[in-house]
Amino acid sequence: MKKNSSFPVLIFFVIVALGAASAYAMYRTSSDFKGLWILGGSVVFASIVSSAIQVADQWSKAVVLRLGKFRSLEGPGLFLIVPLIETIPYWIDTRVLTSSFKAEKTLTKDTVPVDVDAVLFWKIIDPKKAALDVADYQSAISWASQTALRDVIGKTMLSEMLEGRDKISGILQKIIDERTEPWGINVISVEVKDVLIPPALENAMSMQAQAERERQARVILGDSERQVAESFGEAAKTYTNNPVAFHLRAMNMLYEGLKQNSTIVIVPSSAVETMELGGLAGLTALTMGLGQDRAKKAKELGPESTNGDKQMTAP
Repeated sequence: MKKNSSFPVLIFFVIVALGAASAYAMYRTSSDFKGLWILGGSVVFASIVSSAIQVADQWSKAVVLRLGKFRSLEGPGLFLIVPLIETIPYWIDTRVLTSSFKAEKTLTKDTVPVDVDAVLFWKIIDPKKAALDVADYQSAISWASQTALRDVIGKTMLSEMLEGRDKISGILQKIIDERTEPWGINVISVEVKDVLIPPALENAMSMQAQAERERQARVILGDSERQVAESFGEAAKTYTNNPVAFHLRAMNMLYEGLKQNSTIVIVPSSAVETMELGGLAGLTALTMGLGQDRAKKAKELGPESTNGDKQMTAP
């Protein structure tokens, strides 16, 4: 890349201005054409001096050739060359550079076409090799990166590519660095940005993931049912070994149902006999006992609540 600097331009105008001032002074003292010769000579001299003065930035290196042969690397800062004999064909940027590259419709190891985008971070560590050993190092590194990416994709399964991008990036960095080392280029890192798969395959993978989640949910539900059944089985064994606890539990459930909901509960005769409530008479007595409890509560509340109850029960 050609580097333009304002310093040689400044030197050119300074020399031309000095020549013009000298020419004007000569023209005032004599009427001949010496002033014009001085002005023309100052322009030619300014052109030669300005082309000999070169300035390179801190991150730039200038490749200087003398009559077609390599002379030296110059820069950063101010340096001089011999005009018409020495030339600068390349200005090498020694900063970290980036290049994006991709592989389109490349088959993986399991024959799945994918599109992969990646970014390459690289740096020129030997400007002489980059200028003399390869015609266009930027194009060369771009093609080397693409071919390396295609080789890696062809040797990798799709699942490994989707899960292990860091591994693929490390392999790419190693391969590209080996190819570009003779050119004086060092590969710092490779980052895989995106892996695109066909839409049909993407939908299939989504359905597979959904089915897998549903299977896990069913397994968890079945395991929960098993744990509940085991808990009920342990409770049944406890009640089997302790009939009194079973009877108390049954009577408590019946009492709570009648107490809270104030409804009629139909209990099988076998269950009544099992709970030893004394048949129908015992169940009636239990119901009457609940009615007496309610009457006591009504008396405690006072005559107003009793009158209210009469009004509600009157036909």
